[in-house]
Amino acid sequence: MEHHFLNRASTIDVINSIDELGLTKHYDFEKHAFYYEKEGEQFQFRLPITLGVKNDAIDEMHVVKYLMLLVQTGSSAIGVFEGEECLEHKVLSAYMVRKKQGKSQIKHLKTKGKSRAGSRVRLAKTLEFFELINERVTRHFDENEFDRIAFSCSKILMPFLYGSKIPTPFEKKDPKIFRIPKHLHQPNFEVMLGMQRFLNMGELIFDPLAFPEVKEEINHL
Repeated sequence: MEHHFLNRASTIDVINSIDELGLTKHYDFEKHAFYYEKEGEQFQFRLPITLGVKNDAIDEMHVVKYLMLLVQTGSSAIGVFEGEECLEHKVLSAYMVRKKQGKSQIKHLKTKGKSRAGSRVRLAKTLEFFELINERVTRHFDENEFDRIAFSCSKILMPFLYGSKIPTPFEKKDPKIFRIPKHLHQPNFEVMLGMQRFLNMGELIFDPLAFPEVKEEINHL
């Protein structure tokens, strides 16, 4: 298998060329990717998040606006993006890790409970952390109309995010959610910008033996 990352302009050029090959094609909105098929063989082309799609075709004129929400134990990065521009961002942090053991308070609660004063403080900070996240995200939703929600959140934290006293302004199964297919490091501004660069690239994965015509198009770049 070959794996290629392409910028927005190259993605458009390659997709226009592939479309001329007559392959069976369909668009998966959840994964923001085109799937191409020939004689039982298939390959995927994840699109840059900055590219809109309309009627299974690229809509170059539409300027995509999206919210990015990255959440890990103790830190979160929230950003508003329009096209390739970051309009606004915020990094939030919380005291959620127990000293010495290095275990998050959430994991500790599953085994030891919350009887000690330090545990109660960490739990209170944890709950406040998710309230601050949802408060910030809600403000962005009130002020913007988003095409997508670029989202990465540790599974163990999901119940705290969606169960916060301040509700999350989107549902767990909101169709606009795009789950970022990349490992998330502890969120900060630089990590968020790294995720933005990743999302701004198209990602083509194909078997050159099954699709030599696609290989030829890539060689012409």
